[in-house]
Amino acid sequence: MKISFSTFSAPKSGVAVVLAGEDGKLSDDGAELDKSVNGAISNAMKVADFKAEREKSLDIILPKGSGADRIIVMGVGKTDDLDEVAAEYVGGAIAAAAGAVQATGLTVSASLPGKPGIDPAAVSSRIASGIRLRTYSFTKYKSKPSKTKQLASVKMLTASAAAAKTRYAALDAVATGVHLARDLVNEPANILHPESFAGEIKKLSKLGLVIEVLDEKQMGKLGMGALLGVSLGSPRKPRLCVMRWEGGKKGDQPVAFVGKGVTFDTGGISIKPSAGMEDMKGDMGGAACVTGLMAALAGRKAKVNAIGVVGLVENMPDGNAQRPGDVVTSMSKQTIAVLNTDAEGRLVLADALWYTQDRFKPKFMVNLATLTGAILVALGKEHAGLFSNDDKLSDELAGVGQETRERVWRLPLAPEYDKLIDSDIADMKNIGGRMAGSITAGQFLQRFVNDVPWAHLDVAGTAMDAVKSPINQSWGSGWGVRLLDRLVARHYEK
Repeated sequence: MKISFSTFSAPKSGVAVVLAGEDGKLSDDGAELDKSVNGAISNAMKVADFKAEREKSLDIILPKGSGADRIIVMGVGKTDDLDEVAAEYVGGAIAAAAGAVQATGLTVSASLPGKPGIDPAAVSSRIASGIRLRTYSFTKYKSKPSKTKQLASVKMLTASAAAAKTRYAALDAVATGVHLARDLVNEPANILHPESFAGEIKKLSKLGLVIEVLDEKQMGKLGMGALLGVSLGSPRKPRLCVMRWEGGKKGDQPVAFVGKGVTFDTGGISIKPSAGMEDMKGDMGGAACVTGLMAALAGRKAKVNAIGVVGLVENMPDGNAQRPGDVVTSMSKQTIAVLNTDAEGRLVLADALWYTQDRFKPKFMVNLATLTGAILVALGKEHAGLFSNDDKLSDELAGVGQETRERVWRLPLAPEYDKLIDSDIADMKNIGGRMAGSITAGQFLQRFVNDVPWAHLDVAGTAMDAVKSPINQSWGSGWGVRLLDRLVARHYEK
């Protein structure tokens, strides 16, 4: 999709969008356009009793010779409390309204009525970002092209065109990262497996990322028995991928992000019920987010040193598969009794986290994983679970979660829970019993981070089949890319 920015001029054809505030107040540009079409906009709003609530729209077909063929009036509600993400959601609603009328092009008058507390460049760039995020679709396996017309071009009209264009460039890079994460989660597991996922990551070197891929032999030499144990039942060989972005000062400690990448999870010998197992192609949602995030940071030339590490495996039942009761030795030399082979993501992360903190000595680590069904019971799909050993990092994540609407909720870690994963025959076991399942998973991971500030995000409810929003209608949501990009931009770029 082509998105451009220019100053206001009345559209001569096609579909135009104007913004209306509370009680149907039009912006100055909207009022000018209304005057050019003999009051057709204000009259239609009056007849329809259109109140211009946020993300509500009114479609107006104009007579021939009016300039634009139709006008979409998009409500923004109270303009004085409109923030940047709300503007992005308005953009998503515009894209939805355009899709409903099968518009291939839009002219959006992005000025707001009244005296909003947000500058024009922020409004127009965020609306454009919302349009881009909403128009994502995953149709590559459809044998027949859709007959539905797709939005191909958007012209944003704003008094601050140059500033808006500059702002949008960074938002566009983030949207590209979100789309990449969505693509990865949506891909079927016969296409996206550890080796092919690593191949997709290698392509990101064109953005300036330094990519390393460790194979089974290299991981074996490093002693990654926890990660490798998960992969034993699959003919698909595991990979550990490292992505490095060096946009900060040379020698500065990097920030680090670690993702669980189980490209398909049958549960192994502790096999899952068949109902819904097809969704387990998305059990690499954490790795998808880390990959999309690193693409976003590189795409917008973030002024930070950042590391992305993803552990990629497939968990299958087989004569060679790991058995319940097996004991494995992690890279940290800690031993783990594997009581349930379906608690495999924490085994992958155990070695990935240890490797990251040991090699890169980061300022902090944030890991993401579709780790437990228990987090869905606790939080549903509205929040990701947050577990951390560091109050500052937790507060930062909670703050940017509110800003981006990718919200997190902190749950406890405590020695009392830690005892639930102590083992009689090994240093620990990989499950803690029926109670506090998400917490004991976090306690397990904490044993592999040393003293590095660390946060674990359990994204089982948000990375796939998540609650739909104005900027996402996809099964694979790309959740976390915007959150973590904002974390870096707000607190760690220099």
